[in-house]
Amino acid sequence: MEKLRAALLKLQPSVLEVNDDSHKHVGHEGARDGRGHFSLLIVSAAFSGLSPLARHRAVYEAVGELMQTDIHALSMRAFTPEEFSA
Repeated sequence: MEKLRAALLKLQPSVLEVNDDSHKHVGHEGARDGRGHFSLLIVSAAFSGLSPLARHRAVYEAVGELMQTDIHALSMRAFTPEEFSA
């Protein structure tokens, strides 16, 4: 989880909450290879002007190879600071 958190710092988040939900997926076929299930809340000015899909793409780009080595599933909520404070 620390590698995931470190990778997301590239987006300079003002809020970053990463949760390891792997325990909810014990026995799930995708969890058998040891990669985890994670959910995150990320707030970043880097998302300003981006569609929700573009924000998800930015997160996936930031985590890069971790999607192949450490992460099986990643659920995310991505907001701009203005959206989050509203």
